Amino acid sequence: MLSTALPQNKKGWQAMLDLRFQRLHGKTTLTTRHHVGPLTVQRPFYPEEETCHLCLLHPPGGIVDGDELIINAIIDSDCHTLITMPGASKFYRSSGAQAHLQQNLTLCNNATLEWLPQDSIFFPGAHATLHTVFHLSSSSTLLAWDLLCLGRPVIGETFSHGTLANRLEIWVDGSPLLIERLHVANGELTCVARKPWVGTMLFYLGNETQLEDIREKLTPLENYAGATLTDGLLTVRFLSDDNLRCQ
Repeated sequence: MLSTALPQNKKGWQAMLDLRFQRLHGKTTLTTRHHVGPLTVQRPFYPEEETCHLCLLHPPGGIVDGDELIINAIIDSDCHTLITMPGASKFYRSSGAQAHLQQNLTLCNNATLEWLPQDSIFFPGAHATLHTVFHLSSSSTLLAWDLLCLGRPVIGETFSHGTLANRLEIWVDGSPLLIERLHVANGELTCVARKPWVGTMLFYLGNETQLEDIREKLTPLENYAGATLTDGLLTVRFLSDDNLRCQ
C-alpha cells in the first residue's frame, strides 16, 4: 500500500514513508523511496550479499503529541529485506493530543522480511497510538519483534500517567492470523503485571521443534514469558524489569 494520504493536522509532524523492494540483478534492491516530512532511510547496505539491510530514521528529537507518522513497505516476490532503526523511538510527554504511528508491511510470494526495530520508549504523560499490520503470503517468511518500554525504568521513572494503545496484526492470504491489542492508561499497569518492558516476537512459518526450543530458553523468565504456535505463527510474549533480559 503506497502513497497513503496524510491526515490534515495543524499540530505536529505529518510524515509518510513509502518503500518498495524488488529483486534485481540477483539481489534485493530498494526501488521506491518516497517520503514526506522527517521520515527517511539511510543508504541500503549488504552485509549478507543478497539481503538488503535498511535503517529507518524517525523525526529528530523523538515523537511528540500531534505527530502523524505512516510507514508503508512492500517486499516483492523472492526478496529478502532486514529493516531496523539506529536507536529507540521516543514518545514524549503530551499536552493532550495523540501521537500516531501506522506501519503497513506487505510480503509477496516467497518474500522474507526481518522487521527488527529498536524499542519504543513511552515517557510518562505520553499519549500514543501505534498500529502495525503485516500482510503475508502463505509462502512468505516473517521474523518481527515489538518491544515497548513503559516509562524510563533505568532512572526509576514509571509510566505513571498517559495512554498507550498498541495494535499488532498478522494477515496471511487475506485472513487474520493475529490481532492483538494492548491498552494502558492512567498508570494502571496490572495488565502487564506492572512490568515496564513488554515484548512480542513473531515468526512465520514456525514449527513444533522451534516452539519447544524457545520454551526451554524462556524458562528463566518463569511466569512472565510464553510461546505459542497457531497455524504456523510462532508467537513469543514476555514481560520484564530488565531490558538486557529482553534482548
